[in-house]
Amino acid sequence: MSKGTLAVLINSTSQNWLPARWKTRFEAVCGGRRVALLPDTGLDPAEVHYAAVWKPAPGELAAFPNLRAIFNLGAGVDALMADRSLPDVPLVRVAVPDLTGRMTEYVVLHVLMHHRQELYLRRSQREKRWEPRYQWPASAVTVGVMGLGTLGADAAVVLRRLGFRVAGWSRNPRAVEGVECFHGTPQIDAFLRVTDILVCLLPLTPETHGILNRDVFAKLNRNSPLGAPVLINAGRGGLQNEADILACLDDGTLGAASLDVFVQEPLPQDSRFWTHPKLVLTPHNAADTDAEAISAYVAEQIAQFEAGRALENVVDRARGY
Repeated sequence: MSKGTLAVLINSTSQNWLPARWKTRFEAVCGGRRVALLPDTGLDPAEVHYAAVWKPAPGELAAFPNLRAIFNLGAGVDALMADRSLPDVPLVRVAVPDLTGRMTEYVVLHVLMHHRQELYLRRSQREKRWEPRYQWPASAVTVGVMGLGTLGADAAVVLRRLGFRVAGWSRNPRAVEGVECFHGTPQIDAFLRVTDILVCLLPLTPETHGILNRDVFAKLNRNSPLGAPVLINAGRGGLQNEADILACLDDGTLGAASLDVFVQEPLPQDSRFWTHPKLVLTPHNAADTDAEAISAYVAEQIAQFEAGRALENVVDRARGY
């Protein structure tokens, strides 16, 4: 019996997401399975058993009547969950060491950037001013991580190893060694009160949409060495109220921010985020997925599934992650 086709559907023009590169990599690891790059007019939709996707348009996956599993090639599944026509088959999220390590790199980089006063130092360099300020130790700063899943927990452990005090908040109870863990709505205010640098790695769900807003920022610790709280969002753009972020940067409720994600991407040219002096902006590349690691992960999952074993990291559609 022939193997079912793996359809690759990628809606992106960025260098890391070139569809032909992904197709070539899947062909190298899928053991002779046909890999079809969509759109493909010569493809019989009934032959497609698996789909590897990134930001498919609503309805595109509904065309395959024999689909058995969908593999999302990035960490966030909110775009897929918004598709009302999505086939009722297992939706698998990416969970590989490569992606986790890259996200931890990003979080640590930006925490250290704000902790070590890089915005001030780079401004001093541009202005040719030799005026070093007092540098507090990492142990004087609490980093609060919102979202203690695979990505958040790993970042929290590494930050703790660097000497920061680390707190974490999640929807359900979690335990991470060396991290003060909070959970649920009743404990979020206590979490915010001890947080100097807020790192958000939450999934985007109806419950978390817009959670990064003025009410949250106003509850962050006002007595840290940084002078004012700092926001780092490498989760999803829909988590943030962007008008509130700009207003809070302007009035000092936030001292600085690093944003990797935005409600509209690419970011419009007229956005104030591009030029705000208290903001570090990156183009949604905090944990750019590695084609080799992810394609091997998908191929292994398919092989396990066809051998009768369960798929790993299947999204709970009721929770949205």
